[in-house]
Amino acid sequence: MAFVFKFPDVGEGIHEGRVVEWLVAEGDAVSEDQPVVKVETDKAVVELPSPRAGTVLALHVAADTDIHVGDALVTIGDPGEQVEAPGAVADAAMAEASAPAPVTGGAADEPPVRPHARRPAATPRTRALARKLDVDLARIAGSGPGGRITDDDVERAAAAPATVPSAAPRAVGPPAAGTVQVTEDGPVERVKISHLRKVIAGAMRTSKQVSAHVTHVDEADVTELVRAYRDLKPAIAAEGVKFSMLPFFLKAVVAATQKFPVFNASVDEDRGEIVLKRYHNIGIAVDTDQGLIVPVVKDVDRKDMVTLAREVADLAERARERRLGLDELKGGTVTVTNIGPLGGVFATPIINQPELAIVGLHRIQQRPVVADGEIVVRDMMYMSVSFDHRWIDGADGARFMTELVGLVSDPRKLLVRL
Repeated sequence: MAFVFKFPDVGEGIHEGRVVEWLVAEGDAVSEDQPVVKVETDKAVVELPSPRAGTVLALHVAADTDIHVGDALVTIGDPGEQVEAPGAVADAAMAEASAPAPVTGGAADEPPVRPHARRPAATPRTRALARKLDVDLARIAGSGPGGRITDDDVERAAAAPATVPSAAPRAVGPPAAGTVQVTEDGPVERVKISHLRKVIAGAMRTSKQVSAHVTHVDEADVTELVRAYRDLKPAIAAEGVKFSMLPFFLKAVVAATQKFPVFNASVDEDRGEIVLKRYHNIGIAVDTDQGLIVPVVKDVDRKDMVTLAREVADLAERARERRLGLDELKGGTVTVTNIGPLGGVFATPIINQPELAIVGLHRIQQRPVVADGEIVVRDMMYMSVSFDHRWIDGADGARFMTELVGLVSDPRKLLVRL
């Protein structure tokens, strides 16, 4: 019987997306787990795999079309099989998949056999990792939301360290030029708003509506930190790692949030609780030609500088190429945005929900300052922290920034934590 593959619920609160590119055509034979379509969801472009083997009988959605969870994407069946209306076939398939499991009197370790059991819930990226490590997903109990299998589950099942396959799908290019129209006031160009820009707009609006934003700005003398960076860079670069100053600042943010944990927290208003995170997953805002993307560097407190430098460079590159997995865009506890290379004095970044704070790093430049009664030239920069004033007092914002400035101004304090 023909099967209608519908846009699945991929979790993380994602309910809609946009078809970017079909990887198959009508009449093509496909295997189970073969990628069939690229879909832009939230801030990632993901490949959706075929849930079963067969022949592509019909594509129900054109490229560059918005879709929602439950929309029919493609019908897969046997060659020459009659294609029914997507709704009718999908309803039949869903009824089959949602039928209750039979109750049996067998032993607890002998689950009832279901001829059409649902596939284990996992992202395409996790499935690819499982194939690489030769792990059977059907034998894993997922630890993610709704029982979804995560990369960590697969790696634990493999009982050996592993890395994510370095697949390199083609990057999605910038939006096409718009249509020029002549108005009474002059020519205008109308450019279609991209799905990513809509997501960003919604996130920014929500954050401003939800949080009471306050920004505290301070100035740091980073002369000694710049000197330490220049001393370390040749040795780290010799390992083939693109080394920037960002890992120093990530470590400084970790140290500051360990002293002031409310800046590494979220709020559960339903339960009336502030959730202080005992792990440090720092989002790094990446400027791309299609908009701001925030990949997350996991467990920053447990990684050395070389590892951080390698991960930061990799995440930033894949963010610009739209090759990040959904799991690389979630789980952040605080965000850092490095605005300095773009110029300006300082900015007031918007909080990345549901976090409570975002740290802004601004331009480093040599300026004359007074030190010990003399005018000297030092490497100076402004740093800012925007926070939710509903849960964090202004005085705590000042204390947090004083701690952060102290760490980057004296790398000896910072280096003992690396």
